[in-house]
Amino acid sequence: MSHPRKPAPSGALRRLVARLHPAAAPAAASLAFMMLSPQAVAQAVPETTLPTVKVEDTADPMAVNNGYQGTETRVGKTKQDPQDIPQAVTVVTRQLMEDQQVSSLRDALRNVSGLTFNAAEGGRAGDNMMLRGFYTFGDMYLDGIRDTAQYNRETFFLEQVDVLRGSASMLFGRGQAGGVINLVSKTPKRADAYSITGSVGTDDYYETTADLNKRLGENSAVRVNLMKRNEGSWRENPATGAQPDVDRAGAQISLALGMQTDDEFTFSHVSMRNRDIPDYGFSFDNSTHRPNTNFPVDYFWGIDRNFDHSDVNVTTGTWTHRFADQSELRTSLRYGDYERSYWARTPSAADAPGATGLNGASPNTGPTRSTDYETFTLQSDYSRKFRALGMKHELLAGVEYLHEDSHRAGLQNLGGTTAGNPPVFLPGVESFTGAQLNNFTGDSYALYVQDTVEFMPYWKATLGVRRDELDATYSSAASPELSYGEWSYRAALSYQPTDEAHYYVGYSDSFSPTADLYQLTATPQPPETSQVYEVGAKWMFYDGDLTFRTALYRAIKNWERNTDLESTAAILTKKRRTDGIEFEAAGRITQDWEVFAGLALMDAEILEVAEQSTGVVADPRFKGKRPRNTPPYTFNLWTTYKLGGGWKIGGGAEAKGERYGYNQSAASANAQYTTNGQPSGFNPNTAPAYVRWDAMAAYEQKTWSVRLNIQNLFDKTYYDAIYDNGPFTVPGQKRRFILTGELKF
Repeated sequence: MSHPRKPAPSGALRRLVARLHPAAAPAAASLAFMMLSPQAVAQAVPETTLPTVKVEDTADPMAVNNGYQGTETRVGKTKQDPQDIPQAVTVVTRQLMEDQQVSSLRDALRNVSGLTFNAAEGGRAGDNMMLRGFYTFGDMYLDGIRDTAQYNRETFFLEQVDVLRGSASMLFGRGQAGGVINLVSKTPKRADAYSITGSVGTDDYYETTADLNKRLGENSAVRVNLMKRNEGSWRENPATGAQPDVDRAGAQISLALGMQTDDEFTFSHVSMRNRDIPDYGFSFDNSTHRPNTNFPVDYFWGIDRNFDHSDVNVTTGTWTHRFADQSELRTSLRYGDYERSYWARTPSAADAPGATGLNGASPNTGPTRSTDYETFTLQSDYSRKFRALGMKHELLAGVEYLHEDSHRAGLQNLGGTTAGNPPVFLPGVESFTGAQLNNFTGDSYALYVQDTVEFMPYWKATLGVRRDELDATYSSAASPELSYGEWSYRAALSYQPTDEAHYYVGYSDSFSPTADLYQLTATPQPPETSQVYEVGAKWMFYDGDLTFRTALYRAIKNWERNTDLESTAAILTKKRRTDGIEFEAAGRITQDWEVFAGLALMDAEILEVAEQSTGVVADPRFKGKRPRNTPPYTFNLWTTYKLGGGWKIGGGAEAKGERYGYNQSAASANAQYTTNGQPSGFNPNTAPAYVRWDAMAAYEQKTWSVRLNIQNLFDKTYYDAIYDNGPFTVPGQKRRFILTGELKF
C-alpha cells in the first residue's frame, strides 16, 4: 500500500492560500487550521481573546508564479509544479522579465544557464540558440505546440518561459539533445486588471505596452496585450550614418469561457510585425582568429536599404474537459502563418563599410531570404490520476497531427553588383532560381503514453513511449521524398521523502529526420539521434519560498546535421557529447530579498568526426576538440531587495566562457592550426569570455511605479553571439539607460 504524502510544509500551505481568490482565503485558512492535530490545536489557541486583526489583500490578481520562483508549468504536458518533474527545468517568470526590462525572447533567455546565441547566417535567421551545446531551433514551442518558424519572438504576451533540459522526443516529438524552450502565453483571469507601461532609453529606445484583463461573467474573461517598440543602436555605418534598427509591434487577444468548470474553452490570436534593419556583426581577424582590430567595434556594414521584415499570425483554440474521476482531456487546434523576408550585409575583415551594400570591390551583395511557412496542428492530451494494484498512478496519453507547408527562396537583385550600379532587393520579390529555392510539405502523426507509478512510499517510477511518423515531399531533386518513423522513450526514478526534496535519475532520447529543418544529403545518411542521462536533486528552503536544483548529465548526439542551409556538407560530426553539471536557485531568501541565479559547467568533445559519404570524412584532428559555440561555463545572477517605503534596488551579472566558431566538417583543419601570436595548436575563431553587469532601481506603489534599468553598467565591449561556421561575431549591447513608468488600474 502506498503511504500518504507527508503534510505540506507551512510555506507551501501559505503559498496555496495566497493564490486563492481573496473571498476564499478565510475558508482555506480555516481548513488548514482544522487539519492540525488536536494537540496542535490546543497549543495554537491561547486562553485569552486576541484583538481583531485587519487583513488587506495586496496580492497581484494576475500573478501565476511566486515572484522569481516558477511554481506552475505545463512543459511536462500536464499542469505540474516544476519541483515534481524528474528532469532539469528552468522557469523564467514574468516578474523576472519585468524587473530586467526584457522585451525579446533573446534577452529573457540570458537567465538560462548553459545557453548561448548563434549569429544569423546561412539562412537560419531569427531566434537561434544553443542549449548544453546543442541547437534548439527545432525545439521552440508556444503553449506546448511546435513553433519552429524562423522569426524573432517577443515577450509582451508571455507569462513565463519554460526550459525543459535534455532530450524530450517522448513528450514533444522530433527534437535535439539540449532541451525544449516553451513560451507560455498570458491567459484571461477572473479579475479586472489593467496596466499600461511606457519606456524611454538611450540609443533611441522607446516601448509602450498594455495588459488589459476584463471579467465578462462568473466564469469568463477576455485579455488583450499590446506592444510597440523601437530600438536604435550604438553601431553605425561611417559612410552613411545607417544603424541597425529594431521596429516591432504586436497584439494578442484571448478569450476564456467556462473557467474552472467541467468544460473550459480558450481562444487566442497573436500577431507580431517586425520591420528591422539587421545587424550581422563584426568580423574575425583572419590571422589572430580574434575579433577584428582593423576597424572600431562600433562600425556597422549595413545600409538603410537593408531590411528584415516578418509577419506572424497564430490562432489557437483549446477545449479542456474535466471528468469526475480526476481525469482531464485537453484538445488544441492551431493555425500558424509565418512570413519573412530579409536582406542583410555581412561584415568584412579588410574593407571598411561603404554606402552601396558591397564590401570594397566584392560583388557579394549579402544574404537574402524570403520564406512563407504555414502550420496546422491538432493536439489532444489525456491525463488521469488513479489507484490500481495498491499503487498510485499518474497516466498521460496523447495524439498529435501536424501539417507543414514551407517555402523559401532567395530575393531577386533588381540592381547590379558594382558601386556604380549597386544591388537593390525588395521584400518579397523572389528569385525562383538557384540553390536557395526550397519547398517542403510534411504531415506528422504521433501517439504517446506515459505512466508515473508510486510503487512504494515516496518512490516513483516514470516510463513513457512515443511513436512518430513523418511523410514529406521536397523540391530537392536529390531527396524528393521522406517517409520516416521512430520510437522515443523516457524513463525516470524519483525519490521524494518530503515536499521539500526530490532526488531523481532519468533517461531520455530524441531524434530528427533532419530534412525538414536541415540541409538534405545527396547520399542518404542516418537521422540525428540523441541520448541524455541525468542525475539531479531539487530542494526547497525558507518554507518553500526558495528552490535550489542541481543536475549532472551526459548528452550524446549522433549524425549531427549542419544548420547552415547553404552548406554543401550536411553532416557536422558523426558523434559528440557534452558532460555537464548545473546549479540553479530561484525565489525569496527573505520577504524583501529575491534572487535568480544559475551556473553551468560543460565539458564538450567531438568523439567521431563527420562522415558525409563513404570515404569522405572530416579532418581527423577535429576528434577530441571542443565543438562550436559551447563555452566551458556560463553564469547568470539577478537579485533585488526592497528597501521599504516603496523603493527597490537590484542588479546582476551574465558571464560566458570563450566560444569557438569553425567548420567542424572541413576536410582539412589547417586553417584552425596557427600561431600568429596566439597559443600554438588548435586555434579557431574565438569569441572571448565576458562578464556583463546590469542594475536597476525602482519606486513602486499599488497603482503606479517608476523603474530605471542600466544595461551593461560598466560599458564593456563583449561579443554575445557567434556565427558558428566562424567568419563573424555580434557585439553585445553597450551601456544603455531605460526609464519605465507603469500605471495599474
